[in-house]
Amino acid sequence: MHCPVCKDVSLVNAEREGIEIDYCPNCRGIWLDRGELDKIIERSASDAVGAAAHREHHAQTPHKQKRNLITELFDF
Repeated sequence: MHCPVCKDVSLVNAEREGIEIDYCPNCRGIWLDRGELDKIIERSASDAVGAAAHREHHAQTPHKQKRNLITELFDF
């Protein structure tokens, strides 16, 4: 499939966290298939709840900051 913006550049398919993401290596536009945005939102919400509980449990212990789902998915 070609990029809707660039017209002559083929989209690259990447799978991250079980979600297929099509992106243009030229303009870096991102396209999702039906239902993929819903998966991202669901996982992001569950990660946020888990992270909040983890922060409360380990409030005194310094630790490395975990990258969030959105950062992991769209880090090309």
